[in-house]
Amino acid sequence: MPVYKYTAKKGPQEVIKGKIEAASEREAIEKLSQEGYLPINLEEMAYETSKLVNDNALKRYRVKSKYITDFTKQLATLLKAGMPILDALTTISEQVQNLALKNIILSIYNDIKSGIAFSTSLEKFPNIFSSFYISMVKAAENSGNLYNVLLQIAEYRSKQEELFSRIKIALSYPLLMLFVGLLTIIFMFTFVMPRLLKIYWSLQQKLPLPTKILISITSFFQKKEILIAIVVILAILFLFRRFSKTEEAKIRIDKYKLQLPILGTFFLKTELTRFCYTLALLIHSGVPIVKAINIAIPITRNEIIRKHLYQSCQHLEEGGSFGKSLKASGVFPPFMSNLIIIGEVSGKLSDSLYEVATNYEKEIDQMLKLFSALLEPILILFMGLVVGFIVIAMLLPIFEINVAI
Repeated sequence: MPVYKYTAKKGPQEVIKGKIEAASEREAIEKLSQEGYLPINLEEMAYETSKLVNDNALKRYRVKSKYITDFTKQLATLLKAGMPILDALTTISEQVQNLALKNIILSIYNDIKSGIAFSTSLEKFPNIFSSFYISMVKAAENSGNLYNVLLQIAEYRSKQEELFSRIKIALSYPLLMLFVGLLTIIFMFTFVMPRLLKIYWSLQQKLPLPTKILISITSFFQKKEILIAIVVILAILFLFRRFSKTEEAKIRIDKYKLQLPILGTFFLKTELTRFCYTLALLIHSGVPIVKAINIAIPITRNEIIRKHLYQSCQHLEEGGSFGKSLKASGVFPPFMSNLIIIGEVSGKLSDSLYEVATNYEKEIDQMLKLFSALLEPILILFMGLVVGFIVIAMLLPIFEINVAI
């Protein structure tokens, strides 16, 4: 709620100064009058962010994607209802629970009140608002259709969040099964098996091969070598992570990802879905096609795809066809490149891109269901084989003793 700085008369001689919260200047005057004051001067104060937060700290803020989506949706709804943007920001800031987002909204409020454009204010927070978001808002400011574009951005972000949520859900249960299974196996080899295997040591007879393997694994878990092995594995993972951040490593890893059977298609279509949705929205909002492509390309995370998209964009700048260039690269599926070519010829490129994104989204959803359906029985089979091996290795010496008797 806005804060007003006032000067008022309390009596014939006494003049007081202070601050008062009110929805409008008229409400502030009414509040002062009800308290028995006679307002002399009233001035709205700019919102102040927390004194603990300076501009540099605000720029380093990171806010969950869902909060930004909710903020965008709420702002679009209030603007569509006819509320001025400053009042809309005020209303949203009062409801936001996240302190980081609250401070960012108040900073945007102060900028707009000072005459700075909404899109320019958003540029202060590159960690929060992507170049796609800012470009969409700039295009909306030029067309005077801000609330519609904000609704499109909110819908786009919701779809992306839903996609990643489906991927996480599809992988969460199998990964949990694998984690619990590995912990169970480690517990058995560390605490249970040593006590049971002492019996076989005391028999002093020739043991079958599976039992010997089981004893070797159990002995390994009891020695200090296991700690060395864990340290070595962690060191390898750390070095791999550092190496994977280099430009050359990223290109190699991304190339292998696309070459993987089945999974390669999944990775490719996931990236292309995000790119096509983003590009379609930008073009539909009035952003020039070359600029829109350059904004949409960083949305993709695969270096190979990025490289070919930039090459195709350069080919377009030189007067060629974007779709034909994509087709010639051999990286992108014919369905996508052919639809883009048709969109370029018909002048309905954004519709073609929507069609590509929608189809790939359905295919990704089907692949996720298939992965989830296959991964669970595979993990159950793996755990069953491990447990079965342990049981057989434990029972074989007993069977041999019975046969001998």
